[in-house]
Amino acid sequence: MKFEDHLEGDVVVIDVSGKIMGGEETTLFHGRIHEYIQQNKKNFVIDLTKVDWMNSVGLGMLISALTTVKNAGGRLTLANITKIQSILTITRLISVFEHYDTRKDALKALA
Repeated sequence: MKFEDHLEGDVVVIDVSGKIMGGEETTLFHGRIHEYIQQNKKNFVIDLTKVDWMNSVGLGMLISALTTVKNAGGRLTLANITKIQSILTITRLISVFEHYDTRKDALKALA
């Protein structure tokens, strides 16, 4: 897994790519979320366009990120979940995450 993050206005956009399976990248991902929250940036879009695959550790990473952001009083949305929609549906997490078909729609929802 790789990720890149940047600000679009007041919203943090994190582009995730590859296979989400845990490891060092997961720790770095959480660290970045905490850094943004400390900077009072509390709205996040996680764009999953380039994610190929995700296991249960990847789901745990997203759940942990959602919990962290909600506890800080923010919102976390997912964009472009097509490739992981089946795992979110099977685990019934599809109803837990706010999700949008495009990054643009996710950003509009957080505006």
